[in-house]
Amino acid sequence: MPGRGSAYIQPMQQPQDIVITGVGVVSPIGIGCEPFWDSLAAGVSGIRPIDLFDSSSLRVRFGGQIPDFDPKLFVRPRKSLKVMSREIQMGFAAADLAMGDAGLTAGQVDPERFGVVFGGDMIYADLEDLERTYRRAAVDGRFSFPAWAEAIHEELHPLWLLKHLPNMAASHVAIAHDARGPNNSIVLGDVSGLLAIAEAASVIRRGWADVMLVGGTGCRLHPTALVARGDALLSHRADDCRRAARPFDRDRDGLVNGEGAGALLLESRAHAQRRDGRIRGRLLAAAARCEPTARRHGVTGSSLRAAIRAACAAAGLEPAGVGHVNAHGVSTIEMDRAEAAAIRAELGDVPVTAPKSAFGHLGAAGGVVELAASVLGLERGLVPATLNYETPDPTCPVNVVAGGPLAGRPGTAVAVNLCSTGQAAAVAIAAD
Repeated sequence: MPGRGSAYIQPMQQPQDIVITGVGVVSPIGIGCEPFWDSLAAGVSGIRPIDLFDSSSLRVRFGGQIPDFDPKLFVRPRKSLKVMSREIQMGFAAADLAMGDAGLTAGQVDPERFGVVFGGDMIYADLEDLERTYRRAAVDGRFSFPAWAEAIHEELHPLWLLKHLPNMAASHVAIAHDARGPNNSIVLGDVSGLLAIAEAASVIRRGWADVMLVGGTGCRLHPTALVARGDALLSHRADDCRRAARPFDRDRDGLVNGEGAGALLLESRAHAQRRDGRIRGRLLAAAARCEPTARRHGVTGSSLRAAIRAACAAAGLEPAGVGHVNAHGVSTIEMDRAEAAAIRAELGDVPVTAPKSAFGHLGAAGGVVELAASVLGLERGLVPATLNYETPDPTCPVNVVAGGPLAGRPGTAVAVNLCSTGQAAAVAIAAD
């Protein structure tokens, strides 16, 4: 078990106040807190034509692509790049940015009380890594399993698999920052990021760690991922791709894929105060629920309602005290309806923002990147706006923030994510 030792045998302590002291973002609208927030506040869209690879054979050729990500600026040692997929590179970079933002330096935390949790997706193999193997397995125009068995041992790099294991983001981050405490990876689709935050907070509250570096990373623009998932749920609004992601809007026609990573540094308040760290916000509570019948009958939103109710109860928040909801806002017809109904039922006319409208669906990264938007907004007393919300949908009865950031709200937020398989997560935060 990673991180075994004193971090796992600490006696249970009283619940601790958990604070957010670092934020790191790698996104289609900016890398780093300030570029990211400036784009959100200005209503900049990160949706653009895909040019990471030849996308000409795809019917949907746009998404939330990061145009200027250079992993060499972040990853160390440099040779680690050989065993990192793009997702892992982005996750490492987001964690590095969060550490820098927090100003946490060597000697300020006991390595055995410093842990890592990351949310991840299935990481698809890069086609160039497999091309020679596949070509050798083609015999007389047919796939030959014996030829494949021989070729795979000779053509693939011995460490090839390390590029594609979802737990490698947390592993690389822990090694780089000498985090020897609890280490975990959560792979549960769209809710992975918020569940990672919940787990990291739980570790601190159980007294197993003082500091947790938590994040999520995902790349839904990988060519294999795009082919495997198909385009049935995607927006086909190719005339102006920047207007394609339209959460809760009457004219939405599907989601927009993207890529990115986010990371937060969580600390017990006592630890943050001992090192005189800047506090960017408080983590009040987290909850997760499941709707087991969603696979057969579709998502109704019951799990999301329960998760919101549980998170607010644990945080001591009444509906009137919730400053805004940071919505999943995936922009598909049925999922937006189910989510809107759940939010309305539990929190009434609370303002709702949907950051996916700016950068797309980031998979496992979405929850953390979206929560980062609320953390940065609460610091400034603003709720970021939802892009492309022009015509309200009567079947989505939520109060969508549009046209520009909203001021004057209570300094609290509830961020939510929801899976088509029925899992839901909610995290409540507050300005400090």
